[in-house]
Amino acid sequence: MTGFVSFVGSGPGDPELLTLKAVDRLRTADVVLFDDLSSGPLLDHIRRGATLVAVGKRAGRPSPTQAHVSQLLVEHAATGARVVRLKSGDPAIFGRLEEEIVALREAGIAFEIVPGVTSASAAAAAAAIPLTRRLSARRVQFVTGHDVTGGLPGSLNMAALADTQATTVVFMPKRTFGELVARLVAHGLSPDTPALLAENVGHPDQRLHRSTIATLARTLASAVGSAPALILYGPLLEEDA
Repeated sequence: MTGFVSFVGSGPGDPELLTLKAVDRLRTADVVLFDDLSSGPLLDHIRRGATLVAVGKRAGRPSPTQAHVSQLLVEHAATGARVVRLKSGDPAIFGRLEEEIVALREAGIAFEIVPGVTSASAAAAAAAIPLTRRLSARRVQFVTGHDVTGGLPGSLNMAALADTQATTVVFMPKRTFGELVARLVAHGLSPDTPALLAENVGHPDQRLHRSTIATLARTLASAVGSAPALILYGPLLEEDA
């Protein structure tokens, strides 16, 4: 008998931001494969006796490969187990979801996706700012700050990222933000564009730092730190920076 896999978004880390469906899937799971950022109090919802498997990937640390994580999903589901793949934020936003879906489809294993609160929304809420603003921020765009090599992706649409009427959220941004800012300014974006660095979003040690893209790039050039983070920049911060 083949089991079933639920891809569950755990939100940014605050257990109160879990959806009711996410809690239900955790309570009924036989096996939970969880990321580093989907741990702590979030795991209190898992029933006693369930198998917990840590599969988190963090920059600069020994981590399981994506192929290994996908193989574990298939192997556990093949036993007939109800498997939860617990991913931080929303699993469909830079969560390597597609690779795992492909592995399940090739193995003939059914699955569902339970969306979660993305850290972008949680960061904006924590800073008490909207992601869109009438007339000045008509569009929101999400982009990753690094590719599989750890460098800034070379195929970024810089014209879109330098759009003065868009709110841009950069995931995993700290090590490459200086290079990104240099390219943004070269494409016409003002170095004084407001920016927000949000670290450990949804956790008790959450930190929000308001700045400009140029100042923030200089700050990160001297002190990156290990805290998971994202950066928001654009006109939505103009009145709040």
